[in-house]
Amino acid sequence: MKIGELAQADISLCRLRVAYILCQSWLADKGDNQSDMQPSWRCVSHQGPHLLPSVVNLIILIAFSGLPRSFAAWQPSGIPAWLRAHAGEGEGQIAQVVLQRARALYLQKVSEGAVKNPCYFAMDATRPGGLGRRFYVICETDRSFRAVPVGHGNGRDLKGIANFANGIQCAKNFSNAMDSKLTTGGAYVTGEEITSFKGYYRNSSGKYVALSRSFVQFDGKGDTANARPRAIGGHPAVLLREVCLRKDPDSPYANHDGYVPSGKLVNYTGGRSNGCTSWSASDAGQIIPIMKDKPTTLYIYPESHDIDAVAQAVKAGWSPSRAGLYWNASCLKEIGSPKFWPKETLEPILIEYKKDHPAPPPRPTPICKGQ
Repeated sequence: MKIGELAQADISLCRLRVAYILCQSWLADKGDNQSDMQPSWRCVSHQGPHLLPSVVNLIILIAFSGLPRSFAAWQPSGIPAWLRAHAGEGEGQIAQVVLQRARALYLQKVSEGAVKNPCYFAMDATRPGGLGRRFYVICETDRSFRAVPVGHGNGRDLKGIANFANGIQCAKNFSNAMDSKLTTGGAYVTGEEITSFKGYYRNSSGKYVALSRSFVQFDGKGDTANARPRAIGGHPAVLLREVCLRKDPDSPYANHDGYVPSGKLVNYTGGRSNGCTSWSASDAGQIIPIMKDKPTTLYIYPESHDIDAVAQAVKAGWSPSRAGLYWNASCLKEIGSPKFWPKETLEPILIEYKKDHPAPPPRPTPICKGQ
């Protein structure tokens, strides 16, 4: 089964569970509940005017949207025992649904001949950020598993119009809209690596050091199809601030007047990104070489349908785990309920906002003081 069908089967099963639990709860309130071992057929039969319309609508929406034909044949893939030992919801572990989907995507791309890399990646954006380890490097040939911190998209707050900003610790908002600066869950394949010179900074000993940052482009499909025009990829969480031009005619990066950009190095490891996966410089130094000239897969959880299903369960007053859904419990407690902003809805808002709030004209980089 392909990754899209696997994910849809997962979410359809979860929807059916939510629908059943909601109906059983309603029957319990009426004193007409039956044992879980003997499901009440009244939960799928006509209830007439006695069943509240909101319950009817929720059951229909959750239970019967998008059930794939191949759902009945779906079974969890044969994950090797050494890798199953890393599955779980504790620190440094990978949630079962994330592992299953990441592995299914990788095996699918291997079977298609699109990927020959012995390693693949996964990310669980429902887990706490900061220094929480939620990006996974899995190399089955070597039987190696590694979990490292990674940033999520910070989003934006368009004052008085729309607020889809995320905190550092937990992500509430997700989107595939251009300029949303949000993470998009789903399937990716890694692409080319681009290394660019950003400027100089002073190290701890006062010596000027050149900062060249690598960026690995991602390509996607479905919700992630616009990853390339959005410039979504992976890179170290470092940049330069307060950049000015310093005289250094001997530098290979000097312009025609002999100046080079210099600034203050900012390490935002444990912070947020503009929608990309950002790692610490040390982790990036180990992760990026894995992809060099060898494309592989990255699966980011949650997808839009996961977000919608969890939001439905929360709205109905049910914990996702009880409904057979997955979201990190501590982050769900912090955010209340997640939201996916589809590009069809959010992009027109962003385009209009840009028209009403044009960016100021670019200013030339100033000359460093003392030059």
